[in-house]
Amino acid sequence: MNPVYRRRLWAHRIGIALSVAAMAVGLFFLMWILVTLLLKGIDALSLSMLTETTPAPGNEGGGLMNAIVGSLMMVGAATLVSTPIGILAGIYLAEYGEESWLAQVTRFVTDIMLSAPSIVIGLFVYAIYVANVKHFSGWAGTFAISLIAIPVIVRTTDNMLKLVPSSLREAAFSLGAPRWKVAMMVRLRAVKAGVVTGVLLAVARISGETAPLLFTALNNQFFSANMNAPMANLPVVIYQFAMSPYDNWRALAWGGALLITFSVLGLNILSRTLFSQKTPH
Repeated sequence: MNPVYRRRLWAHRIGIALSVAAMAVGLFFLMWILVTLLLKGIDALSLSMLTETTPAPGNEGGGLMNAIVGSLMMVGAATLVSTPIGILAGIYLAEYGEESWLAQVTRFVTDIMLSAPSIVIGLFVYAIYVANVKHFSGWAGTFAISLIAIPVIVRTTDNMLKLVPSSLREAAFSLGAPRWKVAMMVRLRAVKAGVVTGVLLAVARISGETAPLLFTALNNQFFSANMNAPMANLPVVIYQFAMSPYDNWRALAWGGALLITFSVLGLNILSRTLFSQKTPH
């Protein structure tokens, strides 16, 4: 056998072995986390956890209804805010990204926002909103997590639109369609499944964010649907209950962690299976 070929073959085998080993280590720790959550959180799962509010310190029983409802309201509102902004911005970048300085700046800022620590975004919203209105609120929390979701949707939309073959665009232009209609009715429609996947991934990302909500929505022991007041949410409740000395609170924290982890896992699986799509041809 040729010595050069032999060296390349061994380099290939070593690379594959290291890749498989790295994947195995990652899967091991992932399964360890999921199994630990399942074993410690399964006992807290009950009807009362979904129908009762968080208990007072030292009290037995109680649940996480107010935190679940608060998280659903803020994540839902943030999704409604970030989805149209992110998709429209992604369309703009895909259409004008190579010919506009504004698009280049937007893409640069989006990349920075993607890597920015969430606690920095929480402090930013606290400084410009909470400190001025002088109270925490669900709207402030919605604003904070929207700033986290928008860059994810923007980059996903931009990347998916770039997969549309130029021949498809040229065919639409040859029929006399204006540029905005080609972008909205041809390019976006061709990759709609990929864009929906990006939205679901953004929702999964913001569902477990704790740091921004500590500075914006804070928490509320009681049930409240008022978005202009402090609002309970699962990530902050899990953080506070897990650090408490009360066994009941720690059990609820494990139950909440199990609930939010498998919800996020379900969203990721849904985005990669139900809405999976091949490159358009």
